Amino acid sequence: MNPIFVLVSIIGLVITLWAQWKVRGNYQIWSRVRARSGLTGAEVARRILDRNGLYHVPVQMVPGSLTDHYDPTARAVRLSEHVYTSDSIAAISVAAHECGHAIQHKEAYGALVFRHRMVPVLNIASGLAPFLLMAGIFFKFTGLLMLGLIFFSVVVLFHLVTLPVEYNASSRAKKIMAIEGFVHGPEEERGVRRVLGAAALTYVAGALVALLELLQYVFILFFQNDRD
Repeated sequence: MNPIFVLVSIIGLVITLWAQWKVRGNYQIWSRVRARSGLTGAEVARRILDRNGLYHVPVQMVPGSLTDHYDPTARAVRLSEHVYTSDSIAAISVAAHECGHAIQHKEAYGALVFRHRMVPVLNIASGLAPFLLMAGIFFKFTGLLMLGLIFFSVVVLFHLVTLPVEYNASSRAKKIMAIEGFVHGPEEERGVRRVLGAAALTYVAGALVALLELLQYVFILFFQNDRD
C-alpha cells in the first residue's frame, strides 16, 4: 500500500465529509425556518423564471433529498420534493440557485457553455483515466501513466470550471431574492447566504480532492522516472 495513496485518500475523505456535514447541517437548520414571503420553492422558481422570460422552462418535482438541479438538455428546473413544496429559507434558496443556472443558460454564460462542451470529452476521460493510471503504476509504464494524467487533467479542469458556474448562480440567486422580496430582513438574508455558501463548499471540496489526486499521480510519475 503506497503511503501517498493512503495520505491523499484520508485527506480527501476528511474534506468531503466536512463539506457534506456543512451542507446538511445548514440545510437542516434553515429548512425549519419559514420565509415570511410564504412562497414555496416551486413558486419562487416559477416567478424567477417568468420574470426572466423563461416561460418555457418547467419546474418539475423529482424524488430524493438534495437532488435539485437544472437540466440543460431538457431545459428544466428540477426540485426535490421538500424544496418544491416547502416555504422554508433553505427551500427557496435552493430553488433560486437552480433558476440561476437557467438564466446562465439563457445568457450563454461563458463558464457554463464551456462546461457543457466539456461533457462529451469528460465522459471519455473519466472512464479511461483510472485504468490508464493504475496500469501505468502497476506495470511501471511511464507512457500509460502520462496518458492517464492527461485524461485525469480533463476531470480536474471540469471541477475547476464548475466553481465559477456554481458561485455565479448563487450570486444571481441572492440578488434576485432580495430584489423581488422573496426574503425579508438581515436574518433571512443570512440564512440564504449560509445555505448557498455551504452548498458551494461541496464543489470546492470536489475540486480540492481532484487536485490532490492529480498531484499524487504527478509525484508518482516523477518518482517512477527517477527510479528508471
